[in-house]
This record gives sequence, C-alpha cells and structure tokens, in this order.
Amino acid sequence: MSVYLCGFMGCGKSHVGRVLAGKLETKFVDLDKFIVDAEKMTIPEIFGKFGEPHFRKLEAKYIKELSEGYVVATGGGALLNDETAKFARESGISVYINTTFETCYERIKGDKNRPLVMNNTYEQLSELYQKRAPIYKRNSTYMVNGNARDTLIADEIAKLLKAHNK
Repeated sequence: MSVYLCGFMGCGKSHVGRVLAGKLETKFVDLDKFIVDAEKMTIPEIFGKFGEPHFRKLEAKYIKELSEGYVVATGGGALLNDETAKFARESGISVYINTTFETCYERIKGDKNRPLVMNNTYEQLSELYQKRAPIYKRNSTYMVNGNARDTLIADEIAKLLKAHNK
C-alpha cells in the first residue's frame, strides 16, 4: 500500500514526503522526478513537446507503477483526474496537504521547472488554486493542515495511517 500526497504546487508534498518516508521506514518517490528520469526529458520539455494532457497521462501511468509501499509526492495536477485519484485511494491512501495559496506562491514563484508557474500571473495561479482545492479535497482519503512544521504534518499523516490500517 502506498501513500499519495497531493495538493497545490509548493504545498510541501516532496518535503513532507521525505520526512514521512523516514518515519515509516519506507521508500520516497517524487513523481515529477520519477517522470523526468523515466522519460529522459524535463517537465517543461514534456509540456512543450507534447502538452499538458500528455503529461497528465504520464502521471496516471506512473502512479500505477508506484502502488506497492511508497510514499509518493504527486505533482500538483496528478490527483485532479478522478480515475487516477480513485486508483490512488483504492491501492493505498491519498492525503491532501492543505496549505494556503500565499505560502504555496512564496515557494514556487519564479520556479523555471514549473511550466504553469512560468506561464501564469499571480492572479491566474490564485484562480487555479481556488479551482483545484475542492477537487483535491474530494479526491483524497484524508486532509491535513499544511501550514504547520513538516515534522508535525508527517506525524499527523502517520497517525492517520495507523488509524486507517486498524
């Protein structure tokens, strides 16, 4: 069973995921890095050559390969797809790290490896955040407050896992 962390870009999925994997003594996978390594292209290159829909298909494909005992930091759009989110919930649990837009934006602004950040204004990203938040909530098994310290967030998720597996 894997744990899939979801939420908006910059919410802390990768950082919290590493901390959580350490606590659980399991493997951590950053889905974006996994895709880059597997496809031998950067995310901006994939977006540029094939478009965002192709990238979302890659996310769905690789999430299915990571269903056995990983902590997976999904990309910001991975679990927006209802079918992919359903697979994540059925093969493990998905946790929405609910972090304020302002915090996310401070972490992602100017990140050249994020095509959506580079191609959108603050206002457009805020709109995207508002649009995605209810979908993350709907498509997740659990939701945690992402505005706490990484160790507290990881502890909260570990407690949810323990209760879930009883």
